[in-house]
Amino acid sequence: MAKQPKENRFRQTTVMVLISLFQAICACEVILYQKEASNSLIYIFAGYIAAEWLYMMFGVIITGNDYFELEAIAFFLSGIGLTVCATISEDYALKQVIAIGLGLAVYLVLLLLIKNIRVAMFLRYPAAVASLILLAVNLVMAKVTNGALNWITLGSFSFQPSELVKVAFVLVGAVSLDKLLSNVNLIRYIAFCLACVGALFLMRDFGTALIFFFTFILIAYMRSGDVRTIALICTAALMGALLIIYFKPYVANRFSAYRHVWENMDTTGYQQTRVLIYSSSGGLFGLGLGEGKLRDVFAASTDLVFGLICEEMGLITAIAVCVSFAFIAVFALRAAKGAKSSFYAIASVAASGMILFQLMLNVFGITDLLPLTGVTLPFVSRGGSSVICSWGLLAYIKAAGAPFKLPSPDVDMSRKAKKGGTAA
Repeated sequence: MAKQPKENRFRQTTVMVLISLFQAICACEVILYQKEASNSLIYIFAGYIAAEWLYMMFGVIITGNDYFELEAIAFFLSGIGLTVCATISEDYALKQVIAIGLGLAVYLVLLLLIKNIRVAMFLRYPAAVASLILLAVNLVMAKVTNGALNWITLGSFSFQPSELVKVAFVLVGAVSLDKLLSNVNLIRYIAFCLACVGALFLMRDFGTALIFFFTFILIAYMRSGDVRTIALICTAALMGALLIIYFKPYVANRFSAYRHVWENMDTTGYQQTRVLIYSSSGGLFGLGLGEGKLRDVFAASTDLVFGLICEEMGLITAIAVCVSFAFIAVFALRAAKGAKSSFYAIASVAASGMILFQLMLNVFGITDLLPLTGVTLPFVSRGGSSVICSWGLLAYIKAAGAPFKLPSPDVDMSRKAKKGGTAA
C-alpha cells in the first residue's frame, strides 16, 4: 500500500484540529449554559475529542488505510448530535456518546468482515434471516409509540430493529445482485425486500419503508441499468400504495397535513410550523445553545433536530451539516468508480443513497416540502439505533473507496501528455 503524501496528512490533521476546536467551543457553551458546572459533561466531551484523535493516530493499524476523510465527517456530525443531547440532559449525552462508541465498533467490525468478499457472501443468508426474525419479533413485542409500532423495550433499554436491518439490507442486496447467477437468486432477493417493506407497513413506519424501497430501486438500477424495468417497478409500487390507502384510510390521514400546515398550525401542522418559525430566527450564527424555543416542541432532538440546529447554532452550521452529507455522496461515487468488485460499487452507492434519501426525508419533511415521515437525521438525531446504523452504513463506503482528493495539476498535465502521445 502506497503511503499517503505528507501534504494530505497535513490537511487531514488541519481538518481534525478545526473539528476539535469547534467541538471544544460547543462543549464550553454547553457547560456554561448549565446553572452548575458539570464534571460529567466535561469528561464526556473531553473523552469524545480524545477518542477522535486516538482513532486518527491508530486507525491505520485497524483499518489498513491512512486516510480518514469519511470518519472525520462522521465525527463532526456525531459531535453536533452529542452537543444537542448535552443541552437537554447529562443522561442523554452519556447515552449518545455510548451509542457513537458502539457505532464506531460496528463500523470497524463490519469493515474488517466485508474486506473479504467470500465472507460477505457467507454473511448474506444469516443477515437476511436475522433481519426477518428481528422484524417479526418487532411486530409481536413492540407497542404503539407515536402512531408507529417500531420500538422494542426491554426494561430500561429500547431499540429500533428497523434501523439495524438497514445495514443488513444493503449487504444482502449488494451480494445478491453482485452474484446474480440465476432467477432463483433474484426471486429470493425480491421476496426478502417485499417482506421487509411489508413488515414496515404493518408497523406503520412509512418513512423507513420508503427508505428501503428507494434503496432497492438504487441497487436494482446499479445492477441492471435498465430504466424501463425500474419505471415498471415504481409503477407497481405506486399502484400497491394506492390500494393500501384505499383499504386502509388511516395511512392517508397521517399525511393529511402535507402542504396545509399553516391551516392546521395548532393541530397536525404544529411541528412543521414551529420549525419554520423558530429556525428562521436563528440567523447565521444562531441564538446560542439551549436558548431556542423549538426544544420545547415534541421530538426536537430527534425528528426536528435540523430545525433546532438552525435556531440555536445558526444557518452556517446547518449548511455545514448538509455539505458534509454531500461529501459523503461524492466520496461514495468516486469509490464506486474505482471499486475492485461490483459488490463494493453497489454497496457504496446503496449505503450513501440510503443516507442521503433519509436526510432528504428528514429536512424536507420538517419544512413541509415533503410529507413528514418521522425519520431521523443520520449521525445527528438523538437515538442509539439510528447512530449505530449510520456508522454501519459508512463501512460500505469506506470499504469500496480510495482517498477523497482532487487531482493535482501535475497529474492533469501528465494525463494530457499521455493522451497527446497516444493520439500522435
